[in-house]
Amino acid sequence: MHRILLIVLLSFLLVLSSCVGSRSSGVYHTVSRGQTLYSISKTYDVDEQYLARINRISDPTRLRVGERIYIPGANQVLSVPVTVLPDIVDPTPVKKQPFPQTTAPKSAESKPVAKPVHPIKSAPIVPPVVPTSRPAATIEKGKLIWPVRGVVVKKFDSRTGGSKGVEIAVAADTPVASAAAGKVIYSGDGITGYGNLIIIRHDDTMFTVYGYNRKHLVDVGAFVSKGEKIALAGAPPAGGKVRLYFEIRLGKKPVDPIFYLP
Repeated sequence: MHRILLIVLLSFLLVLSSCVGSRSSGVYHTVSRGQTLYSISKTYDVDEQYLARINRISDPTRLRVGERIYIPGANQVLSVPVTVLPDIVDPTPVKKQPFPQTTAPKSAESKPVAKPVHPIKSAPIVPPVVPTSRPAATIEKGKLIWPVRGVVVKKFDSRTGGSKGVEIAVAADTPVASAAAGKVIYSGDGITGYGNLIIIRHDDTMFTVYGYNRKHLVDVGAFVSKGEKIALAGAPPAGGKVRLYFEIRLGKKPVDPIFYLP
């Protein structure tokens, strides 16, 4: 009788251990440059906050390249799309000085002639207005629409440290529309200062950026049409009234959206 009970008990323990083993299955994902906890959680279909908790990640927006993230329940390591966000939402492109450099040599060459210098004297004002003359031909007239209707409370400023987009005050949960047709290449909150952010690629050179969203309605990889709802407006991470951060980039260079919107 005791022998039978012992056999039953051992069998039960074996079954229990196998169950525990199956529940603890998972893989370790090594973080690559450009990957965020949001994109990793989306790829593996695991809640982002849960991943942060079990991996003891205090700041999900600051993953280190090479860091190993445990993914519970996964059977194999998956390929997580690398976003191009660091290249797009990077204030450093203002360092580009092709236009000041091109105007400087011209003024130097025309030094002997004083008259040509006078028209160029307006050059210091040209950098902020450069988008109207240089990239204008890149964006067809009427290609873009306003993502929301509201009051512009912060204007574009091309100077170092200035705003690389505009901020438009709107009511809470105002639908945010795609300014043109394109593909969503980023949808997450992995960039400090922008809150929930969406980036849409419209062609090889033009991108639009939508920040401060309360809720996203599209995922990475989605193709959206002009005017399609992509998010609901929210407040900036630092607090304040509800508004939308909107940016247009030609390549890596931010341009003043006002010049391209109807």
